Amino acid sequence: MAVTPDSAVFWYGCNMTRHGEVIRTTTRLLEAVGMDAAPSGGPAHCCGSPKDASARINEGMAKRTIEGFNATGRETLVTWCPSCHMNMQDSMAPVTPTNFETVHVSEVLHARRDKLRPLLKGRVERRVLLHAHLGFNGRVPVNAMIPEILLMIPGLEVVEHPYRAPGHMCSAISAVPGALADAQRATLAAMAETGADTLCTIFHSCHRESVSLERQGVGVANWIHLLAESLGWPAEDGYKAWRNAADPRAAIGEAGIAAVGELAYERFLDAELRKKPTI
Repeated sequence: MAVTPDSAVFWYGCNMTRHGEVIRTTTRLLEAVGMDAAPSGGPAHCCGSPKDASARINEGMAKRTIEGFNATGRETLVTWCPSCHMNMQDSMAPVTPTNFETVHVSEVLHARRDKLRPLLKGRVERRVLLHAHLGFNGRVPVNAMIPEILLMIPGLEVVEHPYRAPGHMCSAISAVPGALADAQRATLAAMAETGADTLCTIFHSCHRESVSLERQGVGVANWIHLLAESLGWPAEDGYKAWRNAADPRAAIGEAGIAAVGELAYERFLDAELRKKPTI
């Protein structure tokens, strides 16, 4: 398709690769509201943050990523990950000139919600509490926009509670002893106070830390999963099934493990999927 004002790059980052259904559904959502969004992510389009210990490597990765986006001729970069979004604005673009505007996917869907609303036909009978953080909301008001998007879903109720977890997403606090457990306890207390039956995550690291709460009878869904449910689109949450399986390896299957590679599975996924819930 020719480059137009509605042409964009959908930059889903590196950590989203565990959630292929979210990437596919988000791409489809952007197309549904009239945006031709070419998905890009993984190590070849990295913000450089995994190599923060080496300024030279970090800068080289960031420069390569921006030059690749510039070469597409697309004037909009739609982000998913708050870390990628902030890195682009704070450290990448100030060093390497960009030919595009950076916006978050929630901003796009919120701005075009009149196009999305007629498509949300299926009822989703849930009482939802948003898993909200403080850190990213000052830059992109996700804590206000995402509930407005979700409220277009027939049957879905979004409950209000003042609690906001620190950081921009759960990975930002996971290295602080006890911080993640404290945040999850506060979140569960908020669910009990509001009578919510579903915790709705915004970002991927929060989703990965929260899905094990289903073992305690707490429903967990990402906001993209809820939209897909109303749209009638298949978006099975494979990661949640793996994380809550008695044997994650069996749940993924040998064909799935072979697709990512035995070494990659053992090094990056097995311990993560088998770890005990934070609380």
